[in-house]
Amino acid sequence: MKCSGSVAVVTGASGAIGSATVRALAARGVHLALAAPAGEMHVLEQLAAQAQATGVRALAVPTDVTSRADVDRLVTTAADAFGRIDVLANIAGIGSSPSLCDESDAAIERVIAINLLGCARTMHAVLPVMKTQGSGSIINIGSIAGEAGVMGIYSASKFGLRGLNDTVRREVRSANIGVTLVEPGFVRSPLNAAMGDGLPSPDIVARAIVRAIERPRRRVIVPAYYSIPVFIANAFPGIIDLVFGDARIQQRLNRDSRAMREAETTAT
Repeated sequence: MKCSGSVAVVTGASGAIGSATVRALAARGVHLALAAPAGEMHVLEQLAAQAQATGVRALAVPTDVTSRADVDRLVTTAADAFGRIDVLANIAGIGSSPSLCDESDAAIERVIAINLLGCARTMHAVLPVMKTQGSGSIINIGSIAGEAGVMGIYSASKFGLRGLNDTVRREVRSANIGVTLVEPGFVRSPLNAAMGDGLPSPDIVARAIVRAIERPRRRVIVPAYYSIPVFIANAFPGIIDLVFGDARIQQRLNRDSRAMREAETTAT
């Protein structure tokens, strides 16, 4: 698929990876329907204005991906405004504590509702449009935590997304619709704030998304050096059990998350 002149729906457009993707797509001449929760509308409108300054059309649509009514409205609005939908970039997502026991029941449900069911809903809503067109490209943002179970309910949601991505890719292959899973490692974002500014820019993920639109793949791992630990996790799961089953590693893994949670509780 050629990016220039195509139409993309981007969920989670207000986040670090989302906004980087919006800028990358606008630079390639892609018209945009930007989605994020209503509380992020000011960010969406700024991104839409920046995109329009490059010469593409862009609109901001407040969307809660846990609401089917919102998702249907997003797809209908984009299809009515542009006449087609060529790309769906499912970037909306939230993190969790590495420890399942640290999460409330409501938090567990919300991670699954956004990270997994949100992607299922948007694909379910947009696929009839793409099938009628006879073409399309869907990009789902997974995580290397969806290859190695070390991040609590977040890992579970990304493992689920990996399975969903595979089954939908096979389902729509004959309809000329590509479905690619992009799995980032740690990049600079609010989700990884405790890791400092030395992480790769979210632009590296945005560039991978653009490449996946133009040439769909089953899976893309970014940065590429994470391919090695992913291979080890899949080929030798016992090593991951030994390392992350160590009490000291678990303590370190959860330290920052618990410190942030305590600071938030103190602040309120």
